[in-house]
Amino acid sequence: MDPAGPLYTGGTPAGGRPRQTLRVVTFNLKWGRHVDRAVDLLTRPGPLSDADVFALEEMDRSGTERIAGALDLAYVYVPSAFHPTPKSDFGVAILSPWPLEEPRKLLLPRQARFRNLRRSAAVATLRLPQGPVRIYGVHLEAPVGASSAVRREQARAVLADAAGWTGPVIVAGDFNGRAGADELAKAGFLWVTTEVENTLGPFDLDHIVARGLCPAGSGAAASADDETHASDHDPVWAVLVPCLAG
Repeated sequence: MDPAGPLYTGGTPAGGRPRQTLRVVTFNLKWGRHVDRAVDLLTRPGPLSDADVFALEEMDRSGTERIAGALDLAYVYVPSAFHPTPKSDFGVAILSPWPLEEPRKLLLPRQARFRNLRRSAAVATLRLPQGPVRIYGVHLEAPVGASSAVRREQARAVLADAAGWTGPVIVAGDFNGRAGADELAKAGFLWVTTEVENTLGPFDLDHIVARGLCPAGSGAAASADDETHASDHDPVWAVLVPCLAG
């Protein structure tokens, strides 16, 4: 519950490929049990490889460090709790081949029903050649632990934090439904993955939402097949560019 931590940073960013677009990937790794499979998937040719920023959920510090080391990425990792199911820390990571500056932990409101778990978001400033972008990696409370109203409240906490940042913003992660992404959209953010469905069975859980950035054309956001079976979620990706004025 300490807003100052735990907070872990590290990695050695190799530097991304200079370009005008920004590729974002979010992936819930189901307790972080199959990190090696995830590394395989994220390095295969396709829409998940060569991303500028990854938001990974249900991670522990060890798994985050292994992925960062394998892909030559910087990382920011924020655990919300020590979870009894995987018997390890349970949290959100942001990773990038570009520098991640001003790392922070953002406590989200409301404790889950039936268990002593309160979520936190990972926050960092992504330092790109074309300018800085504020990144929020989120994992909102699950339906068994809270109502859609609570997830909307958690999304508003992210909105309040981002209000003081005038540049582009990306919020990516497991929203555990559509309510949190919808709340951001109502506040003027662009719900980039609004048409991406069935990321966990019939449920639309994983999303990318942005302010000041827009899809790089039609078909610039989708889920990807996980041939490695690294998780029960499908990874979701989007390619963004600065929005045109007017």
